[in-house]
Parts: sequence; structure tokens; C-alpha cells
Amino acid sequence: MEDNQEYRVLARKYRPRDFSDLIGQEPMVRTLTNAFSTGRIAQAWMLTGVRGVGKTTTARILARALNYERDGIYQPTIDITELGEHCQAIMDGRHVDVIEMDAASHTGIDDIREIIEQVRYRPVSARYKVYIIDEVHMLSTQAFNGLLKTLEEPPEHVKFIFATTEIRKVPITVLSRCQRFDLRRIEIGALSSHFKMIADKEGVTIDDESLSMIARAAEGSARDGLSLLDQAIAHGSGHVEAEAVRAMLGLADRTRIASLFDLLMQGDASGALGEFKSQYDAGADPRVILTDLADFTHLVTRMKYVPDAKEDAALNEVERTRGADFAQKLSTPILSRTWQMLLKAITEVSGSNRPFATAEMALIRIAHSAHLPTPEDLAKIVQNQDAASQNPTPGNGAAAPNGSNGSPTGAVASQYVSAQGNAGPNGGPTAMLATGATAPQSGPVLAVNNAEPSLQNQTEIAPTKPAEIPQVPINSLEDLVALADKNRDVATKIQIRNHVRLVKVEPGRLEINLTEDGSPQLPGDLINKLQKWTGTKWIVALSREEGGATLAEISNEHRQALVSDAKDDKDVAAILAKFPGARVTDVRISVKDDNEFTVLETDDGDISPDMIELDDDSIIE
Repeated sequence: MEDNQEYRVLARKYRPRDFSDLIGQEPMVRTLTNAFSTGRIAQAWMLTGVRGVGKTTTARILARALNYERDGIYQPTIDITELGEHCQAIMDGRHVDVIEMDAASHTGIDDIREIIEQVRYRPVSARYKVYIIDEVHMLSTQAFNGLLKTLEEPPEHVKFIFATTEIRKVPITVLSRCQRFDLRRIEIGALSSHFKMIADKEGVTIDDESLSMIARAAEGSARDGLSLLDQAIAHGSGHVEAEAVRAMLGLADRTRIASLFDLLMQGDASGALGEFKSQYDAGADPRVILTDLADFTHLVTRMKYVPDAKEDAALNEVERTRGADFAQKLSTPILSRTWQMLLKAITEVSGSNRPFATAEMALIRIAHSAHLPTPEDLAKIVQNQDAASQNPTPGNGAAAPNGSNGSPTGAVASQYVSAQGNAGPNGGPTAMLATGATAPQSGPVLAVNNAEPSLQNQTEIAPTKPAEIPQVPINSLEDLVALADKNRDVATKIQIRNHVRLVKVEPGRLEINLTEDGSPQLPGDLINKLQKWTGTKWIVALSREEGGATLAEISNEHRQALVSDAKDDKDVAAILAKFPGARVTDVRISVKDDNEFTVLETDDGDISPDMIELDDDSIIE
């Protein structure tokens, strides 16, 4: 480097100059190549993606391709490896016909009005006048509306290129007028190769682990990664080592992360806290350690279902081998539980003013959870307890605690241990309810010691109490409606009548299903109101079974049946024949003598006739 030459950061020095330099965006390049070769060039493009993936760079390359000119080439082309007449000025951002605007600082309608007034003038020297608007989502609503007409029917010499990181904030009316390209995050392997190439050109020695750490920290952004590489080169004076990069980024050693994960899965809280403290003293940030643990948990889970994941070039040998080993030994429920606890811990550490202590408490919780059975295992224990209580088999090798004859807990423990097989700390925590039974223990044990009789007594099966009979019996939906009516709760009465399907009713328990229009809050409301109305606690459960018809549906079916029967009556049929256009609209029960009468209505709405006898006691209105 010459003494008087100003240093340029790597992100600017190695900024892509043409489409062949873009990494990780092959689908977009392929589409543009086909469009340019066939002459199907759009009038506007929308480039979206996270920061640093190349949106503005792609916009400048597009502007070069649209205005490319050199000897023998006077049309838009993708092949722009050699500099054309306008290329250098466009790349430097100083071409008079390529106007770049930052929407973050030009958000109003006045800025867009200036563009609208200028688009009618032809370009000064280039083929197209190109407007590049960065962070376009920050334009105001008025600015977007002012741009719509020009964007839909721009002059033939004008092209628009928009870039944004918040595509959802761009109105659909603008998106529909643009050809959209989603620039993808660049894969870690591609970033590592790219950074290696740049380091070689700069004469910098860097190992693969350092490249991998920088690529991970970049999170798919080439610009962020090059900034980190620049920092690492300055930190190491031209020689980049993994320890220096790890200290610079505040990262933990990936090998030590795997060891910490192993200690947690074994339930070794003391060892895990010691390893965490060691990594913290070495400069690792508590939040980063937990994030790396979450990433490793995800890696192990992914390897469990995608064996080829271990072939990822971004993984080091420790991650590849130990991750595959954990994937074989650990069950999905344990990995899922660990993942959820780590996500919660990361949030807690981020908002805590004592991140180290918060992270330690989170690790203790995770290590302690290794002693606990999964929800599926607990369900097995409960099922075994129920089976043992119904069929007690004393003397089968499981001694009852403190001489409590008939307690099935020992049998449950033996059954549970045998159901787990040889699963140990790496194959899922082995849990048992210890009651003096002897069983092989290959992992952490959830034990109830004989020294704690209060806890031990909790494991004994309590005799089943008969269900409490409600003071107000409810055996049907009609009873429920009558109860709501008695308590003058019209809204609940209407909800029950129109939207509740009865599945099952027992003393103190209702199982119901709701229609599509039923309120999801109704079961909770019924629990509170039934306790108030009956003086007894009720359980109201939503069932997946369809259940019976609603009272409204039953009433409607009954009404239709009455109308059908009325039409079949010979007298009614005679009346319908005598009065063309008349129809049966309702059949009602006389309150006075419980006889039926039929309502007939003509097309003009008049009731005709007023009153007609059917038989001795029945009437037609």
C-alpha cells in the first residue's frame, strides 16, 4: 500500500462489481440473466432482505447493466465484467442519470413530487434514468400514493429500483407494480470461503475456526462479516487466531459448549456451574454462552431427524461427532424442554442487571430438570398407579413403605424403570418413585425417601371419593337453559340454546362442543356461573366429539316437521289450493287447549283467511 493512499475498509474495497461477484444470490442472478437476454426488462424492482446481503450493491449493478455501453455493445446486458462508459461513475455514486435517494431522510410527498417532475426529462448521457430509493418502507403514506401513478406508467427511459429491510411495511399497491427479489441470507459455508479468499488477497493468515466464528457472527450478512474480519485483522496485526477472535467476539469455545451441554444433561449442576464460571472468566458473555447452548441444542435435535446435517461445512469436528452422539442418546422431549428453558433464560439474562447470576440460576434449573421425567413419562406413572390401584398385587418384589400394605407405588416404580430400559443421563432421565423397592439406577432418580414420611405419604393412593352431587341437578341442555332463565341471565341462555352441543353430562361435570359461532369464553363463564347458581364446583370441558344438536337446531327441526305435517292435512291443502300464493309459515300450539293451529300467509303479507276451522277443536289462522 502506498503511503499517500487512503485505507479503504474491506466491505468497500471488496464490494461486488458485477453479478458474478454476488455470493449466495444465484436465483436472482438467473432470473435477471434470462430477463435481459429475452428483452423482458421490468420497469421497477423491489429488493428485500436483511442488512448487508447486497441490496444497494445489487441496485448499482442493475443500474450498470441497464446503461452498459462499450465498443460493440449498445444495449442492456448482464455481462458487465469489463468497465463500460458509465460504470465507474455509477459504482462511485456520482452519475448524473443514476439518482440514489435515502428514504430514511427523504420521507415526504415533496421529495417524491420532485422525482415525479424530473422523470419526464430524458437522461443526459446514459440510456436510462435510474432512481434507486433505499429503505423505501420509510416513505410516508402520502409519498407512496404520489408515486403510484408514475410507478405504474413510467416513461420508457425511466427505471425504479427500491431496497428495503421491512417488506411488510411497503403498501401492496406499490409491491404489485414491482418485480420482487428476496435476497437470501448467505450461508455460513459460503461466507467462510468468501472471507478466506479476501484474507488471502490481503496477505493475512487465518485459521478455519476463526473464519467459522466470524461467519456465524455475521448472521448471513457479508458486510457485517467483512467488518468483523477487518476488526480481527487489526486485533491480530495481520495474523488472526481463534483465541483472539473468540475474545474479540465474547464467544465461548464450541468444544467447551458441548462439554457444558453434557454436564447439564447429566444433571451435574455443580460441574455445569464450574464450567460456566471458567468460560465467563475467559471473557465469554453469559448471554452468548446461553445462545450457543441453544444453538447446540438445535443442532443436536436437527441431527436426530436430519442425519446429513452433520456434513455441514460450518461445523467443527467436535460439533459433528459429539452432536451426532447426543442425537442418538437424548430423546426429543428432553431436547425440546431444554430448548424452551434456554430461550426463556436468554430473555431473562438480556433484561437483567445481574446477567451472570441470572444465567447461573437458569443453568441450575436445566440441570435439575434432568432429574425429572418428561410429561409422557409422568403419564405412564399415573396410568401404572391407576392400574395398580385397581389390581393390587402385594408381594411381587416391591415392598410397601413403612409396612403400608397394599400400596402399589413400588410396583409402579419397577414398571417405570423397566419401561425406560437402559436409558441413563444421556438417553433421557430415569425417574422412579422410591418406596424401598430395589431397582437398577442408571441415571438421576426422583426419590421419595423413607426419612421424609410427609412426602412419602403423598405417594400412597388415596381412596376414591364419590362425586359430589350438585344441589341443582342438570341432566340436559334444557335443564341448563332453565337454570339460566331462572337466574335471569338472558345472554347465557341464548348462547347455550344456539351454540352448545352436549357431549356428556355427569354430576359436577359437563362436556360440550361449540358451534362455529360459539363464544370461546363460554366454558369459563359457565364454570363461574354454575358454581354461583348451584353452590357446587363444576367442570366444563370442551370436547373434540361432535355432540348432539343444539336446542335451536332441535326446535327448528320440530317446527319443520309440524309445517310438513300441516301441509299434508287435507283441509290445509284445500285452503292452499283456494288461495294461490299462500304458504304455511308456522304451526303453533294453542296455550289454552294445546291444539295446533297453522299460520298461512299470502305473497302480499296479508293473513287469509282470518280464522278457519280444521276440526272440532283445531283452528287455522
